[in-house]
Amino acid sequence: MKIEQIYTGCIAHAAYYIENNGEAAIFDPLREVQPYIDKATKDNAVIKYIFETHFHADFVSGHLDLAKKTGAKIVYGPTAKPNFEAIIAEDNQEFKIGNVTIKVIHTPGHTLESTTYLVTDENGKEHGIITGDTLFIGDVGRPDLAQKIASDLTQEKLAGMLYDSLRTKIMPLSDELIVYPNHGAGSACGKNMSKETTDTLGNQKKVNYALRADMTKEEFITELLDGLGAPPAYFPQNVMMNIQGYESLDTVLDKGKKALEPKEFETVANEAEALVLDVRHQDAYVKEHVPGSIFIGLDGNFAPWVGALIMDVKQPILLITTEGREEETITRLARVGFDNCLGYLKGGIDAWKAAGFEVDSIKSISPEQFAAEKDQTQLPVVDSRKPGEFSAEHVENAINIPLDFVNSQLSEVPKNDDFYIHCAGGYRSVIMASILKARGYHNMINVEKGIAGIRNAGVPLTKFVCPSTAK
Repeated sequence: MKIEQIYTGCIAHAAYYIENNGEAAIFDPLREVQPYIDKATKDNAVIKYIFETHFHADFVSGHLDLAKKTGAKIVYGPTAKPNFEAIIAEDNQEFKIGNVTIKVIHTPGHTLESTTYLVTDENGKEHGIITGDTLFIGDVGRPDLAQKIASDLTQEKLAGMLYDSLRTKIMPLSDELIVYPNHGAGSACGKNMSKETTDTLGNQKKVNYALRADMTKEEFITELLDGLGAPPAYFPQNVMMNIQGYESLDTVLDKGKKALEPKEFETVANEAEALVLDVRHQDAYVKEHVPGSIFIGLDGNFAPWVGALIMDVKQPILLITTEGREEETITRLARVGFDNCLGYLKGGIDAWKAAGFEVDSIKSISPEQFAAEKDQTQLPVVDSRKPGEFSAEHVENAINIPLDFVNSQLSEVPKNDDFYIHCAGGYRSVIMASILKARGYHNMINVEKGIAGIRNAGVPLTKFVCPSTAK
């Protein structure tokens, strides 16, 4: 038996490939399915099953495209009700992949249909558990997503279900089992995930707060819900896409890879009320960009910020990219359900200027210049980092307006005077500046390199408080 971790990590499905005796199973595939097909072909294997741990909220799964291209059967755990053909397995039902056994363990709590898969190798030895969003390394899945789909559910009720699932289904299993979760550090599907991608169940029982042996259900619910921020707005939309179905990625790519001359680009933007999304590096955007465009750089935490800030997955989008990265951008948008890309600016910003169109820019200064002029100008400082980052350390008298909440906290942005804006390293502040400019604010001064550069430039900061204790 071969178990190979193909994709894992921050804000991405962990997709696993299990192959034995010429048959293969895929767990929670990413939307671009060709790597799995290529691997099966290379291994002379036939993909037999696609196992979904639950209806995902953070990404659009590749289950439908993979099933269509391979003929593999999609499998969900009990209570799932997809709008497409699938096997709805019973609790403890077993599936065979050659000599490998995959056992369904229904573990509701993160969602009602959440399922863990116990993998037993060809020698009858229990190898590991693919836990989806039920159990992470250092954390467990948030219990507030399914309540967006079913009105009679509450996060407290789901948290209670998760407590029972962990105690009665997961914790009695062998300590030697390897835990394969769906996410790592940084995911919005939990709040305290480790950067490690696997661990033994025995060690998790020792170090994971949610698996304390003496924890009561009431304590579990309280600790799990404490400090749990609101999920990104696109999560419920992705859930519905994973339940109801979606356009194939091939169709999405064909539509999005349309190269538009500048005049046509402008016409489509106006007629379709498309959002112009610039995904180049922040330094390039600051220097010059199409007026009214929004910046979310491809080389940063791209997909989560798209989902958090654009809000509607059906929003028509036009792209401005670095040459050669058009398909990558469309694919990464599609991972989070943004399938309505109408094309990209052929020739980029240079073609736009050559066609006689105006460009805009953002005033940006170095940390050293900020240090030299801050006390003289007395201008407000807007810190666009998360509240925990701000509480840990910030420029004295700065205003915290997290990028996540810029739309809801717009009234707090200084209107009458210029103001400085910064983040941790220079990425998020440019995103916020682009959003503010699109809403008519042109009085910001971006501080390059963020708090790291500001600190090195000698600007006085508040006394550092460890982020784990900052509230």
